[in-house]
Amino acid sequence: MTAIDLGTPYLQATLENRVLSVRIDRTDRRNAMTLDMYRGVRDAAILADGDAEIDAVCLRGTGDWFCVGGDMSGNQEDSAALKERDPTVNFPFRHLESCRKIVVSAVNGACHAGGLNILMHSDVSLAVETAVFRGPELLRGIPDPYMSARLADHVGLGKAKYMMFTAALIEAREAEAMGLVGRVVAREAFEEEVERILEQIRLTAPQARAMIKADFNDRLCRHDHGMFKRAMMSEEMTEGMLAFMEKRRPEWPRG
Repeated sequence: MTAIDLGTPYLQATLENRVLSVRIDRTDRRNAMTLDMYRGVRDAAILADGDAEIDAVCLRGTGDWFCVGGDMSGNQEDSAALKERDPTVNFPFRHLESCRKIVVSAVNGACHAGGLNILMHSDVSLAVETAVFRGPELLRGIPDPYMSARLADHVGLGKAKYMMFTAALIEAREAEAMGLVGRVVAREAFEEEVERILEQIRLTAPQARAMIKADFNDRLCRHDHGMFKRAMMSEEMTEGMLAFMEKRRPEWPRG
């Protein structure tokens, strides 16, 4: 087992048996992602893509959370990621798709917002039976182009609109039935099943596997990255963030 430094203490990464494993470990913030953490996941995908000896990237969480999305409380790490003119360059979602290796999301618990984006931009997913899923972006005034570009492909347009416009909390078995997650597993069997799936992936032919992944992804619609920029620091987004921080209902500006 080889330890990999992804530039943040909140991502524990190791390389073993042709799998780059990345564990999100920031339980005091429910595994909320700083920009450095997003950048670290992005760099893991880039690293795996360039290493012929790696077959898969496996993303896990710690404790009762997979990932609840970006940390909107202002508790960021002091790094170069904060100085980017365009913070979306830190986001790993498109890199997970463009990586020629198979990306596995092993959802061990709550999977919200950016965590849901990680799941949907992965290739193979499984979830523990106690996992829950949610897209709460519109409650914060955030039009998320990554979610709108992928959610309907997973669950169909009707379910996607239901999830986005109501911010509904979806339990694991319902998520499996609607196609949001590939498989649901009992907690006591979860880690063993993750390893079994990774072994099955390692048995497949690397070049053919990459070609099939590219063929699947060619059918996906493009992300509207400008959506974030058009909404950034608008009155609506500012109110949504303040309401979230102050734990109150938002009072949306009208007109």
